[in-house]
Amino acid sequence: MSRIFGPLRQNGFVVKDVERALTHWTDVMGVGPFFLIDDQPLNDFEYRGRPAAPSIRVALAHTGGVQIELIQQTNDEPSAFRDFLRAGHEGLQHVAFWTTAFDADMARARRHGLEVLQSGRSGSGAPDERFAYFTVQDHPGTVIELSETRGRKGALFQAVEEAARTWDGTDPVRPMAALLDRR
Repeated sequence: MSRIFGPLRQNGFVVKDVERALTHWTDVMGVGPFFLIDDQPLNDFEYRGRPAAPSIRVALAHTGGVQIELIQQTNDEPSAFRDFLRAGHEGLQHVAFWTTAFDADMARARRHGLEVLQSGRSGSGAPDERFAYFTVQDHPGTVIELSETRGRKGALFQAVEEAARTWDGTDPVRPMAALLDRR
């Protein structure tokens, strides 16, 4: 457990081909079901302090106490995801900590010398769906994301985790809308 942010809650993998990654995770790793959205809304997105509009496909699943996030960027807008791939990497790009006290945890991150690399609001764009990725990275896979998990996004993440507990291996990739419609 992080002495700064608490338990690690997500491993975020940046991939070139989300379908190929989904096949690996469901068939080889036995993790699922994944919930896929082909155009993840990103609101008020900033990369290095400037507005940007990356288009990303996202798939979420859960294994144990950790969410698996697969991210494929589909345009060339500035983002940490694009930079990761351009540097020749594919795979674990970030780890995420979840919070219901976003402002306090952002202040704590800054006190520890972390600087925001990219930020915005995900999902519906509600005020309680903020995220921030920090620039500190000693090697690939150690970018830190702080993700606010109150409201609708928190309920969505809980539904992904619940689906994993009872998954019998069938229907391994499902539309994210199936969960959003229930929330």
